[in-house]
Order: sequence, then C-alpha cells, then structure tokens
Amino acid sequence: MIDRRALLATLTMFAAAPALADAPGWPKELADAARRQVGRTVRYDPAYVRLAYPGGDVPADRGVCTDVVIRAYREAFGVDLQKLVHEDMARAFAAYPKTWGLTRPDRNIDHRRVPNLETFFRRTDSTLPLAGPWRPGDLVTQRLPGNLPHIVIVAGHGSADEPPLVVHNIGAGARLEPLPAAKVTGRFRFSPDRG
Repeated sequence: MIDRRALLATLTMFAAAPALADAPGWPKELADAARRQVGRTVRYDPAYVRLAYPGGDVPADRGVCTDVVIRAYREAFGVDLQKLVHEDMARAFAAYPKTWGLTRPDRNIDHRRVPNLETFFRRTDSTLPLAGPWRPGDLVTQRLPGNLPHIVIVAGHGSADEPPLVVHNIGAGARLEPLPAAKVTGRFRFSPDRG
C-alpha cells in the first residue's frame, strides 16, 4: 500500500529541487555498477552469514539493499566498505547505533546495516543536502513503513515531476525503479578516493 503522505513529501522535495543533474566521472561509474546488478542479484536474503574478511560477500544472487551499495563500490573501484566500516567502528564504536545490542564490531554484518552506513558516511563528510540536485551515484537512505531503514543508489532520471530512478533491493533482488515513496533520511556522495 502506498503511503500517500510520504509520496507527497517526496514529490514536493523533488519539485522544489533543481533538476536531476548528470554525473560525469566516478558517480556515473558507481551508478553503472549498481545497474549491472539488476538480473544478477535476484533474491532478497537478510540472513546473517559468516563472511571472509576483508572482501567478504554473500552469494551474488542474493542480498539486501546494502549489498547493492557494497557490490557497486567493489566492482567500480575496488573499495571495500566491509573493511572501511569495520575499521571505523573499531576506532569509534561509541559513535555507531546500538540497535542490535552489540558490545563490539562484527565484521560479518556491520557494513550490511543501513544505520551503520549512514553513520559511516556522515563521519567521512559525505553528507549532501536532502534537496537536489540529485545525481546518479548519490546514495539515499530512507525509512520505509514500520521505520525500516533502506538505502538506494540513484541511477538515472525519472520524469520531471517524479523521483529519480534508483537501483535497490527492496525484496525481490536488485531492481531499477523510481525512488520508493518513503521518508528520506539522508543523501550521501562517498568518493572512492576515500577508500
């Protein structure tokens, strides 16, 4: 069921923002790497899995919304968010959410949690204003109904009065779709040269 208030808020945000701008260079490479996951990652699977470290990943045919971001950075630039998030959490564990009751970092799952990625991107000065211009390669976090955290990669233009197209895994594998009608909580542009 569509949350009409969230849809109206999202459309209002885009109507007030400048048009989605093209993103040459690395942001486009990130968006292209995300697009290549469509049809390859075909399942939504949030299971906890013991991962190799560094460079660990769940099987490529499955994952969650964060896995789209993690794989896009690895494929496009060789940037390992598993390692970067784990190392930052080991240095500054108190700065990260305690939602899961952990007492120390867990390199198997920490990078696969949206609130941890939001914290990492904020700590690396990668935050952008919520209003535009929205560009391919932007990372957008949301809270879906039930306050469920979600993250997408902006991958292209929607129509003038609609949200941009994004790549995400919201329950059926990686898909290219309009940004979901849900509360936007963050927008980030994490440069690969920081990895």
